[in-house]
Amino acid sequence: MRQPVNPRAGLLAGLAGASAVLLGAFGAHALQGVLDASHSELWHTAVNYHVWHALALALVVGLGCGRSGRFAAAAFAIGIVLFSGSLYALALGAPRWTGIITPFGGLALIAGWIALGLSISRGND
Repeated sequence: MRQPVNPRAGLLAGLAGASAVLLGAFGAHALQGVLDASHSELWHTAVNYHVWHALALALVVGLGCGRSGRFAAAAFAIGIVLFSGSLYALALGAPRWTGIITPFGGLALIAGWIALGLSISRGND
């Protein structure tokens, strides 16, 4: 039986997806011709990871699978902010040292996927 969805977690998943769409549209329209090719590629990578992990966040929130699921949701949310957020910042001209943050976001995303897998394999832990 499926557990009830935490309303705050559901809202977080919705906001993650909506912000991915908004930032993707912003990059495609408002930043067109403003960013050079390498910065545009950074923006695209940020949006790509943002949208996929917003979907993963929605999946884990919808499954509502115990401790592992809650950990996965937190890891995905943190990963989106750190990974995609640092790439957005770099694309907009943030100092290069901002890139130090990106791998920590990537580790959070990886941890989220592992926790999601554990959550699904174990059921409601």
